[in-house]
Amino acid sequence: MSRQCCVLGRRPARGHTIRRKGKPKKEGGIGTHVTAQTPRIFFSNLRQKRLFVPELGRWVSLRLSARGLKTLSKNGVYATLRKAGLLQ
Repeated sequence: MSRQCCVLGRRPARGHTIRRKGKPKKEGGIGTHVTAQTPRIFFSNLRQKRLFVPELGRWVSLRLSARGLKTLSKNGVYATLRKAGLLQ
């Protein structure tokens, strides 16, 4: 199973962590400098949820991001799943 939100389609994003070295100017130093950029992956906050859809009368298992779960609670389960193309 992919690391993807089934409602919003959020996937892992690539980026960098920045290493800084030195003493900040406001602490009496000459300033901090970037010494390295290490590649990393930012993962979505995914949750495995089992939701009841009253219009269908059954339970549905979904892999959602935290933002996708907020979208479901705001717009309703059935309407959001129809818009995402998960229901016919």
